[in-house]
Amino acid sequence: MDNVLTLISKPAAGVLNVNVVEEVRASLTRAGAIVSPPNWLSPDEAVDLAFDALASQDAETITRQALDGQPLDVIAQSTLRRKKKLIIADMDSTIVEGETLDDLAEFAGIKDQIAALTARAMNGEMGFTEALKTRVALLEGLHESCLADTMTHVRLHPGALALIYTMRANGAFTALISGGFSYFTDRIRKQVGFHMSLGNKLEIIDERLSGQVLAPVVDKNTKLEMLIDMAAQHGLGMTDTFAIGDGANDVPMLKAAGMGVAYHGHPVARENARARLDYADLTGALFIQGYRRDEFCESPLSHKEY
Repeated sequence: MDNVLTLISKPAAGVLNVNVVEEVRASLTRAGAIVSPPNWLSPDEAVDLAFDALASQDAETITRQALDGQPLDVIAQSTLRRKKKLIIADMDSTIVEGETLDDLAEFAGIKDQIAALTARAMNGEMGFTEALKTRVALLEGLHESCLADTMTHVRLHPGALALIYTMRANGAFTALISGGFSYFTDRIRKQVGFHMSLGNKLEIIDERLSGQVLAPVVDKNTKLEMLIDMAAQHGLGMTDTFAIGDGANDVPMLKAAGMGVAYHGHPVARENARARLDYADLTGALFIQGYRRDEFCESPLSHKEY
């Protein structure tokens, strides 16, 4: 069949079961779809339903109506080139929990003030570059050691390692591109195993933040340009690309990618992305591509540093 609908549950949530799947199948069949028996990617966690004779968007709408608010992620798509060969991921609130700039601001005693500006930028209520420069200016004079202190508290979102390890093991190129800071993207790249990373650079003079961001600023346009450029460099069409992020700064790349996913996203990202993961962890990005749980890589390919 040419299309597939995937239902994904938060791990161990106990929501996804045979009865739920059969109700979805029945709803799709009543709408005129031809639906195959369920193909479980992971018991009680993720399942594929291959189908024909119904548009993907209609299949998603009908499924969400059938689920009636149950906490399950729903993605319908073509089966063509489902496993992607390039992924670009945002860092803050996507690969890692929380916003590293907000956490850094805690050392200056202004976390709430900075976080309010961050939220406005992520919701698209304030231009990203303006918000970035305003927030960094408030950190003027902060000692650079606070960057290392902040890094010790950074935590990966569950599934981050499995996502990148698995895609690398299957030949995909992996990139971490963030409007956050290169101090953190460089370290997260090594920790998670991305091929490359890109972030904004803080100006540091005499061991203290100057309150300035060095040009050029990595913003939404940079992310989109990198997606397009890296696809071309690797001889890939956009169908072969995957992008994942949570905020307004990610929207252009989410819309352009073959599969763009809003991960626990702000409304502006959820409304513009091809798909969204509201409940699952980052392994949901693998289920979207059709990987089975027993195909996940839980360790890097080698012990050498990426």
